Amino acid sequence: MPRLYEICQIARELLTGENAVARVIARPFVGKPGSFKRTDRRKDFSLPPPEETILDILQKKGVKVVGIGKIQDLFAGRGITRSIHTVDNQDAMDKLTQTLKEEKEGLIFINLVDFDMVWGHRNDVQGFAKGLEDFDRGLEEVLDLLQTYDVLIITADHGCDPTTPSTDHSREYVPLLVFGEKLKKSVNLGTRISFSDVSATLADIFELQGTGKGESFWREIYAG
Repeated sequence: MPRLYEICQIARELLTGENAVARVIARPFVGKPGSFKRTDRRKDFSLPPPEETILDILQKKGVKVVGIGKIQDLFAGRGITRSIHTVDNQDAMDKLTQTLKEEKEGLIFINLVDFDMVWGHRNDVQGFAKGLEDFDRGLEEVLDLLQTYDVLIITADHGCDPTTPSTDHSREYVPLLVFGEKLKKSVNLGTRISFSDVSATLADIFELQGTGKGESFWREIYAG
């Protein structure tokens, strides 16, 4: 495994400039031919974001940013105050609830990779369905831990439907669910033009200037 990481690091250093590739991904497997299985030791070697992100802005303003899962890898460590490694969705949800108990302010950014890596790309419909049920149960505890002014945003970077013939990313449109005690109920946010709308909304929540990209939906949902 150290050799795999070493090779990926070499590739990372080569794939810059005119040959730039956003991420070089090391995906270790164990087993024998015909029965290999991915391990939890995946590592992403990412290029730093080409511009300032909302995470950078939050951190510069003294807002704590906690990344759970592969968030630190995705942003090449930029804009992350504290990074928490996870081995699967259940571990991530456990660490989210623990972090909510420890951190009373700031941004917690969590990625649940199993929906993509384990079930989506493997067309595992039953595994995906069970994962959703497990997530729903874990969400109950998360909601119980939210404070009066906390805001929960659930979305995805892409779809990975396990029922399609392809094992690739299968959908461009993704859910966008927002919850909080101080938010209006049953607001239809419609089809957003850009994923950067989430970033713009975070800027409004934390009363910061933001990146200048995206359209905030904070005024549509905040009840005051």
